[in-house]
Amino acid sequence: MTSGPAPARLPRGRHGLSREEVVESQRGRLLRAMADAVADKGYAATAVADVIARAGVSRETFYEQFSSKESCFLETFDAAGAILLGRIAGTQGGEGTPEERFAGLLRAYLAALEAEPSYARTFLVEVHAAGPEALRRRMAMQGRFTDALVELFGARAAHERFACELLVAALGAMVTTRIALGEGASLHELEEPILDLVR
Repeated sequence: MTSGPAPARLPRGRHGLSREEVVESQRGRLLRAMADAVADKGYAATAVADVIARAGVSRETFYEQFSSKESCFLETFDAAGAILLGRIAGTQGGEGTPEERFAGLLRAYLAALEAEPSYARTFLVEVHAAGPEALRRRMAMQGRFTDALVELFGARAAHERFACELLVAALGAMVTTRIALGEGASLHELEEPILDLVR
């Protein structure tokens, strides 16, 4: 289950790249490999050997970059969040009513999850198996989504913020269930029912 093109492996022999470029390439391949491995096997069953085999790097290179499987997963989670947020960032400003802007944000979010199935599974499903630090990062990310909705809808009162928190939690639960069941390609079907509820 590969989501998007993996970073290209470096050419063998002399290539003229700086040490920083080599490290960046290896790191990108390791993060993608971690996402693909946990999407295929689950976090618990994924070993460092699975990640380095997919990334095409040595065990020594892995441990130069990460202290453990967990530390690699946490950075992969952060990368997944950055990719998903990056894909919806362009929908947060602009013209239209709050409902119209929310529709654009929701559409972009669901499309990003469909386009990046490995990162989506890492971000929403496997994070629950990766320990307390991963869950803290997941909660912090949900808080960022809630803050975006609070700003979008101009939610001032406590009960309005709570409604935004509830919307984020419900949306998260719905998309997580579909992804966990291997039905990520159907996420766009949630768009209209959710928009109807928000309206």
